Amino acid sequence: MKIGLISDTHGLLRPEAVQALAGVEQIIHAGDVGAADVIERLQAIAPVHAVRGNNDRGPWASALPDRLELEWVGVRIQVLHDLKELESGPAASGFQVVIAGHSHKPGIAERGGVLFVNPGSAGPRRFKLPVTVGFLILASGAARAEIRPIV
Repeated sequence: MKIGLISDTHGLLRPEAVQALAGVEQIIHAGDVGAADVIERLQAIAPVHAVRGNNDRGPWASALPDRLELEWVGVRIQVLHDLKELESGPAASGFQVVIAGHSHKPGIAERGGVLFVNPGSAGPRRFKLPVTVGFLILASGAARAEIRPIV
């Protein structure tokens, strides 16, 4: 199963992001969506699971949860915007993957048996950070991640 990961669009859904995410089965948006139409446009690609970021405000954003707990093919995933808001150890809570954005810095790391993924920012370029999306590939209870520059 291939899941598209995107974060920190801040209202800008680049055509390159849409193209990169084409063909995924699900999309996770890790917050700072920026506008409701970003989610609507992503839903044209695949079902979207989004959390509210610190810059998501207004009536449309109030419908977004602060965090999500998802599970596909035996892999439990926690999604939140800012990793600093992660409460207890995710492994102790049964999560194998944590997806978070906020920093705009793409990264993949395994700590304590948990895969941590930040897809980076797919929206407006911040400083000299790359513009990226990510992918989570799930199979038989295992997960691996990839980050792809899009511009």
